[in-house]
Order: sequence, then structure tokens, then C-alpha cells
Amino acid sequence: MSLKKIAESLGEVLPGELLQDVKKNVRGVVQGSLNKMDLVTREELNVQEKVLARTREQVESLQQRVNELEKALQDTAEP
Repeated sequence: MSLKKIAESLGEVLPGELLQDVKKNVRGVVQGSLNKMDLVTREELNVQEKVLARTREQVESLQQRVNELEKALQDTAEP
């Protein structure tokens, strides 16, 4: 059963005040659980994805440069 269906069922059964208390308590429990999971925000994830993309580009560029230098070294070493 999905959370939405459970919430709807509770809304039909519980009186208004009790329903608000249950919602408040559930929200607190869920928020506490999420805080313990050490999750990151979407914004933090986007920033890290951009950093990773830049780093990947730099690694690829450096790898290409190393390959060019190795080839140049081999060409000068051959008679």
C-alpha cells in the first residue's frame, strides 16, 4: 500500500485534530530518518556533477598530452 493511500485512509478515519497530530509526528519521523541518511540536496549534486565533468575533461586532455609526448619520445628514440 502506498503512502498516499495510507494517508487518504487515515484522513477518512481520524478526526481533524488527531489527523493533524499524526501528520506532524509522521513528518518528524520521516525528517529525522532522512537527516540520518546524510543525503545531499539536488543543488549539491548538480555542483558535484559539474566538478566531475570538468575533472573528467582535464583527465582526458592530460591523457591525450601524455600519449603525444610518449609518441614524440618514441619517434626521437628510433634510428
